[in-house]
Amino acid sequence: MLTPELVTQVFLAALAAATTLQLWLSARQIRHIRTHRDAVPEAFADRITLAAHQRAADYSIARTRLGQIESLYEAALLLLWTLGGGLQWLIGFWQDFGLSDTATGVGVLVSATLIISLLDLPFSIWQTFVIEECFGFNRTRVSTFIADLLKQGLILLLLATPLTWLILWLMASSGSLWWLYVWGVWMGFTLLMIWAYPTFIAPLFNQFKPLADEALRQRIEALLARCGFTSRGIFVMDGSRRSGHGNAYFTGLGRNKRIVFFDTLLDSLEPDEVEAVLAHELGHFKRRHVQKRLVSMALMSLAGLALLGWLIEEPAFYQGLGVSEPSLYAGLMLFLLISPVFGVFLTPVMSWLSRKHEYEADAFAAQQAGATDLIRALVKLYRENASTLTPDPLYSAFHDSHPPAPLRVAHLRRLEAGG
Repeated sequence: MLTPELVTQVFLAALAAATTLQLWLSARQIRHIRTHRDAVPEAFADRITLAAHQRAADYSIARTRLGQIESLYEAALLLLWTLGGGLQWLIGFWQDFGLSDTATGVGVLVSATLIISLLDLPFSIWQTFVIEECFGFNRTRVSTFIADLLKQGLILLLLATPLTWLILWLMASSGSLWWLYVWGVWMGFTLLMIWAYPTFIAPLFNQFKPLADEALRQRIEALLARCGFTSRGIFVMDGSRRSGHGNAYFTGLGRNKRIVFFDTLLDSLEPDEVEAVLAHELGHFKRRHVQKRLVSMALMSLAGLALLGWLIEEPAFYQGLGVSEPSLYAGLMLFLLISPVFGVFLTPVMSWLSRKHEYEADAFAAQQAGATDLIRALVKLYRENASTLTPDPLYSAFHDSHPPAPLRVAHLRRLEAGG
């Protein structure tokens, strides 16, 4: 029998456990990095200076400390939203307008999302204009930062409002299996956004120009042909407009795929190293990692919606989380608020899967472009991006989507040696 008291107790226990776990892992990370700050790992000693290693250590520690504060802040806000009556107040605010249940629900869900984004803003500001600035990475102007926020808010309103309306309508009109229909809509929307992002959304924030280096472009096209990969073009993004970090990625879906290099990455790598980085990204394509991650996400969202389909019919679910009267939109909002707490405990599984994919992509790159070139590229990226070479093993196993630098390089060297 589900009671309000049981719901409250389970929620508080999960929140306390998740927050404590995050803080403990972060403390381990800081302690481990600080302990190894004064010596470059032997595998990197000939290519990364002690000064660069210490800069990366200090940068990682600063980011981890901010994460600790953010964990406590988010836990406090979640308590205010739920047991503190924040969501109950927001529901009452929208109900006073006398709108239909669906319109009221759209108002509650969209406004709550905007408020949460605004409440998270101080950490984004501190990360960008204090930490990134202090370590020489920030190139974002205040005007650009504000413009990005306004664009993001407008996109949220334009996309979230009709999507939320459709979801609430389905929840109200589709019977007991509404969660199955909502899942289909959500997956369709997700695939649409992946397809549309490179053409319609990303250009709102960055400029994308075709790769101008003819020799490099021909080299990349030859690699693409060997791998059987087709795309809508090879583009260079003005990443340096906002940050000194370098990266490369694939975006889009189906025939709308694009290859994107940050201009900062092209400035720091040699052509053979760029080819090796791209071969790694192609490894994700050839090993069907994108499809596997989409399937994982689809199964998790289906399970979550099925669970919500049960909880939303239980008055105790609402009462135990600070909402007096059941409603479809209140149940959905409560689920969106508390699900990340329980999702924390799935993080190490998802991180392990991601690291497994990274090793597989590295193995593919070693075959197509050479392990030595990829090692050189990775070392440069570790140095330029101030990535720590000495993460705490347990913290890394829990959080990191990529293998720690020493393990990744050791794996590539084994491949290079034919192991």
